Amino acid sequence: MTAISVQARTAASQRWDAIDVARGVAIAAMIVYHFSWDLSFLQLIGTNILQVPAWRWFARGIAGSFLALAGFGLVLAHAQGFRRIPFLKRLMKVGSAALAVTLVTYFAFPESYIFFGILHCIAVSSVLALPFLRLHPALILGAAAFCLLAPRLFTSPALDAPWLDWLGLGASDPLTNDYVPIFPWFGLVLIGVVAGKLLLAQQETLSLARWRADNPFSKILVWAGRKSLPIYLIHQIVLLGILYGIAQIVGPNPSAACRQICLMQNGSPALCPSVCSCILQQVPERDLWQRLLTNKAADEDNTRISRAAQQCMRQSPPS
Repeated sequence: MTAISVQARTAASQRWDAIDVARGVAIAAMIVYHFSWDLSFLQLIGTNILQVPAWRWFARGIAGSFLALAGFGLVLAHAQGFRRIPFLKRLMKVGSAALAVTLVTYFAFPESYIFFGILHCIAVSSVLALPFLRLHPALILGAAAFCLLAPRLFTSPALDAPWLDWLGLGASDPLTNDYVPIFPWFGLVLIGVVAGKLLLAQQETLSLARWRADNPFSKILVWAGRKSLPIYLIHQIVLLGILYGIAQIVGPNPSAACRQICLMQNGSPALCPSVCSCILQQVPERDLWQRLLTNKAADEDNTRISRAAQQCMRQSPPS
């Protein structure tokens, strides 16, 4: 087992500004992603970020950083032995927050509510990771590799039952706004555990543990890292509330509105982007598209759109 000095164990029991900064950076990135997702969801921008690979990888990177930091934090919290009461208090806090997310999203988005998102995964993974705190890093790394590869090796339609969706081994992903199943994501928690155990075995650990934020920017990140859970719980409510109000005033982005109408009328995702690009060159007015989506368009509006669509369809006929 990796040797950990008494000084390192003592340092681990202290609050590390460096870890809070890392968590603060992850929180900031999460807000950026959710702000962009909200703009897309409310059709304030023409891009559907769920269809952009770079945005999907950005979201996965954020989730992975939170999970790795959770594993790292477990090592620090229990470097001097398992602390049952603090662990149970934290587990109850995260578990309660996860339940709150499920209840709120169930009423807000009943068809895609969050039943096993990032908080659910952190809560369950915190329990599953406890036995690994006593193992050699090489064994933990092997288990992490198994978790990361499991969805490629053991995926089966037999595991598509709703009560097994939390495993992440079904043949298809469930419809939900945040899905962070145990496989492969528990592997990131174990990687965090390995990183924590290896770092505590290094002499440089003490200097990192003693580092303190000494400028306004890093202090803000430290604050955000320490308040990560309440920020996570309230930021989307604030963002959606503000952006929804803006959406009622300015209306939908014409490109997004056109694609939505095109899909409803033609059902051809491959055709709609090119046709809408053509139509918007002739009919760019934002308020007109808002009237179309709300079925308040005048006859002349519908005629104008119909003529533009016919012309564009002749230029880009269905394949």
